[in-house]
Amino acid sequence: MGLFDGKKGVVFGIANERSIAWAITQQLFAQGAEIGFTHLPDKDPERPKNANKVKKLVEPLGAKFVVPCDVQKDEDLDAVFAKITEQFGKIDFVLHSIAFAPPADLTQEVYKCSRAGFSLSMDISVYSLIAMCGRAKAIMNPGGSILTLTYLGGEKVIPGYNLMGLCKSALESSVEYIASEMGADGVRVNALSAGPVRTISASGVGDFKKMLTLYETFSPLRRNITEEEVGKSGMFLLSDMSGGITGETLHVDCGYHVMGGPPLDAFGNKAEASE
Repeated sequence: MGLFDGKKGVVFGIANERSIAWAITQQLFAQGAEIGFTHLPDKDPERPKNANKVKKLVEPLGAKFVVPCDVQKDEDLDAVFAKITEQFGKIDFVLHSIAFAPPADLTQEVYKCSRAGFSLSMDISVYSLIAMCGRAKAIMNPGGSILTLTYLGGEKVIPGYNLMGLCKSALESSVEYIASEMGADGVRVNALSAGPVRTISASGVGDFKKMLTLYETFSPLRRNITEEEVGKSGMFLLSDMSGGITGETLHVDCGYHVMGGPPLDAFGNKAEASE
């Protein structure tokens, strides 16, 4: 038997095969979950690139539905949750994997970001989770789990992460408040903070290759994470195995977040490091 036999849920935010949400989805399917999906609406219905990318991944595994959703539109979110209710009735999990900042605002110093860019980034990256939780509350089974994705840049300054760091900080605070509010109904809310993974979002972060080298050099395990490790950790947080965990940000980064400085052997052997 799988951990998700008889469990139903929805995944927001798969962009392609490199998405962290896709790594988690594969583990959910492997454990028997029934899942519906959303995709970013296509500008040209005659050329549904976004829909096709998601369908190509999830339909062979048995997706129950794949529908468009612009998280900035309440009518889109209402339509998605109406579809969820129609298809499943009650659900057991929601995976939120959505973030965006305008490149012009993301690639420059935080103090230079525009008012419009700040508002847009917070709306898509943070308020979308709040809006989903409000709609999911009425159809979540007791013991249900909501999971979002974050990054260390929401806790500490990561050069190049810039405006998205502010968004992730707000997102993690939202997780704690909503976990408190939904806990009485038996619903858990958590965040997964993964190390660097080659996703579309990561491509917008400056010096991403240097970031990979830093993780391999500085982390206690002396390596970076794998997509499979992140996928399994996300599946764990959505499963009954994590039934006592809520309001948590789980770091899956080979321990990088605990380091206050480089290991003694980061730049050679210990003798050399002490000289």
